[in-house]
Amino acid sequence: MASSGAAGPFWRAAGMTYVSYSNKCASMVRSCLKEPHRTEALEREKVHFSISKWVDGKPEKPSIREGTGGD
Repeated sequence: MASSGAAGPFWRAAGMTYVSYSNKCASMVRSCLKEPHRTEALEREKVHFSISKWVDGKPEKPSIREGTGGD
């Protein structure tokens, strides 16, 4: 646990959030992977967002959007 505390100042000093720092690290690791592992990692990275518009204080039917996690 001590290492995570020590790393905090570096990403904070760079003006990054923990999530953006974590995504950068994961991206670097994925870029080192060889096929077929690289393709598998990219497929697992897909994220689905459910977005609902609100009208008169009530949510409408949500729309599902696909995106990628990361930067």
